[in-house]
Amino acid sequence: MITTPTLDIFSLRDSVVDEYKHFATSFTAIHAQDIKEQVEAIYAKNRYWPEPLIQINPSYKRSTDVRCLVEAGVLEPACADIFQVKGEPLTLYKHQEQAIAVAAAGESYVVTTGTGSGKSLCFFIPIVHHVLAEKRNKSRARTRAIIIYPMNALANSQLEEFSKFVSNVAGTPPISFARYTGQEDAEERERIADNPPRRTPDQLHDARTAHDSAGKG
Repeated sequence: MITTPTLDIFSLRDSVVDEYKHFATSFTAIHAQDIKEQVEAIYAKNRYWPEPLIQINPSYKRSTDVRCLVEAGVLEPACADIFQVKGEPLTLYKHQEQAIAVAAAGESYVVTTGTGSGKSLCFFIPIVHHVLAEKRNKSRARTRAIIIYPMNALANSQLEEFSKFVSNVAGTPPISFARYTGQEDAEERERIADNPPRRTPDQLHDARTAHDSAGKG
């Protein structure tokens, strides 16, 4: 009978902490008795090596996938081509499905959920659906959504993630999008300004402040 060795993570933790505790206390030789007693009292409270933190990792309920919503007429057909992973339709959590339904009803909503639960898709999918619907109706090209992030790092990671989805469609991208921040050089900023999308947060800010300045003059 072959037994599979197991790892006791708590014993491993205790072993690592004991080694670190020995290292941390081995290179100090305190001769002043009052100071020594205070330092030893602090070490005795395990201030520098607390007990393991055990948390429950939430499991979010999955309810449907993008293809099902397309077949139900909730989303534009092209959404099934965009939102897929390795050829399979993107499965959705219940809160993502609910966000899509609220957006389809034209209502405002706020999504509060845990890290890694797909908050971005709660607005990415409705935006893409709306843009595709407008294109199908042959509306003129214009900016239909502006996504504002508090940090460039977040904007960069979101742009990369969104680009992966759009690249699922071969040929000409079904929608156009661009990043407009201080990271772009003058040529890129001019290109974005001269071609749809024609309005960016920076441009809206400039237009608004210019309007305010004119009014105060």
